[in-house]
Amino acid sequence: MSSYTYRRYEYRKPAELDGKGGRRPVVIVGAGLAGPTLALALARRGVPSVVLDEDDTVSLGSRSICQAKHSLETWDRFGVAGRMVEKGITWEQGELYLHDKPVFRFNLQPEPGHKFPAFVNLQQYYVEEYLFERCLAEPLIEMRFRNKVVGVTPGPDGVTVEIETPDGRYTLDADWLVACDGVRSTVRHLLDLPYPGEVFHDRFLISDIRLLSELPKERRFWFYPPFHPTNSVLLHRQADNVLRVDFQLGPDADPEEEKKPENIDRRLRQMFGPEARWEHEWTSVYTFTCRMMERFVHDRVVFAGDAAHVVSPFGARGGNAAIADVDNLAWKLAMVLARTAPVSLLDSYCSERRAAAQENILNSTRSTDFITPKFAASRVFRDATLSLARDFPFARALINSGRLSVPTAQPGSPLDTPDGDADWLRGPGPGRAMLDAPVGRDGSGWLIDRLGPGFTLLTFGDTDVPIGDLPSGVICVRIAGDGLARQRYDGRPGTTYLVRPDRYVAARWRRFDAAAIAAAIRRATGNG
Repeated sequence: MSSYTYRRYEYRKPAELDGKGGRRPVVIVGAGLAGPTLALALARRGVPSVVLDEDDTVSLGSRSICQAKHSLETWDRFGVAGRMVEKGITWEQGELYLHDKPVFRFNLQPEPGHKFPAFVNLQQYYVEEYLFERCLAEPLIEMRFRNKVVGVTPGPDGVTVEIETPDGRYTLDADWLVACDGVRSTVRHLLDLPYPGEVFHDRFLISDIRLLSELPKERRFWFYPPFHPTNSVLLHRQADNVLRVDFQLGPDADPEEEKKPENIDRRLRQMFGPEARWEHEWTSVYTFTCRMMERFVHDRVVFAGDAAHVVSPFGARGGNAAIADVDNLAWKLAMVLARTAPVSLLDSYCSERRAAAQENILNSTRSTDFITPKFAASRVFRDATLSLARDFPFARALINSGRLSVPTAQPGSPLDTPDGDADWLRGPGPGRAMLDAPVGRDGSGWLIDRLGPGFTLLTFGDTDVPIGDLPSGVICVRIAGDGLARQRYDGRPGTTYLVRPDRYVAARWRRFDAAAIAAAIRRATGNG
């Protein structure tokens, strides 16, 4: 029994089947988290798109549940993040146990002064529902449900897509095709592109249950608990009083046997006690891989999210990385389509997001190796670390039950202007994500809300700056006073930051210099 009601979205006969329609700037394949987010990000910049999905509803099961602050900031531009926060479970605290004893607690966002929390737990079907509704209300986006891609033919200046529908097949021509169609990407298979990586053979059981009692809003992780003494268990609370419980099973577990309700209930009864009551929502047994394509851009076909790279689920890096992918891609693709940037700008999407995927895979693999040691020596190290962690802080730093998703760094990007000789005590440097902070005379506004769809300058101090000398479309946000923003950006009078459309810092200076800013923007748009 599911507490969520799955809506069937309307299929409409495509105009191409009646000989109408025309070439499209962007066709997006896949309507999970990444595809609709990309469509909305393009629409915000005036670019129309068609989103194709072979299904007509949202994802089955809770799937990606930890929506990170950086993703919420992206979705807030489209007016849907507030609903996600309101519906979801906000949490910042976590606790780790060895057997039945707590080892330590942690706080994911100890700093005050951010519009959004570090994480909100919300089932993927709700996130997709809110994105779908926003896409369906956007005139520049056409959502086509029950439209299955069966052929992809790249050309020198575009792509032809063959699509199967209940009314027959048709072809759709596009300037660009973006594959957001998941780990089993149809587009990747049709183009016969390799997807190298590592397969992890341990099995895990997900049991989503609606528990008829209250639990704290925090993440809990157990090693060797008395109710599952040979392995680990992870617990997250979700919306609608649904609990996600992950049981590590080991590589030899029988998936079909483990999914039987009586076997799940036996585990849950040992965990929650004889008086607990629950209803089953969704169950899955999974293994996972870490994979990454060698290139994310193949002529006029671009890959994003799980279609381009996939990591283990430890750390909530998969779905949040997909949102970061399309946030990086959208502004670049819009500029290429508008001919204000060369096609080569998309090479930076590949280099930056491959570096991010490598960072995520590295962190995810380290978590996996700690949670599921592959060698006897690794297990001895893991168990010794756990036994010391309660009393010795140095050991706590070695525990890795899933280092949770934060914006990845992209140092050395060809789009960024390196720091000069100025001294910087703190603040995000080029290649780092910008930091939110309260702004305004009374501190009631948020810096994240002051950014536009293009480049933004942050200037510190009370002196007016010659904004008339800035390139067209650049927004200037002046920050006065001694608030958190000045502290977080080391904002002395005259300090200036150039923030890219995806909220990454492209350059920073100790004084306002219109010529240097213009040069940095040319470099950041591939026109340098």
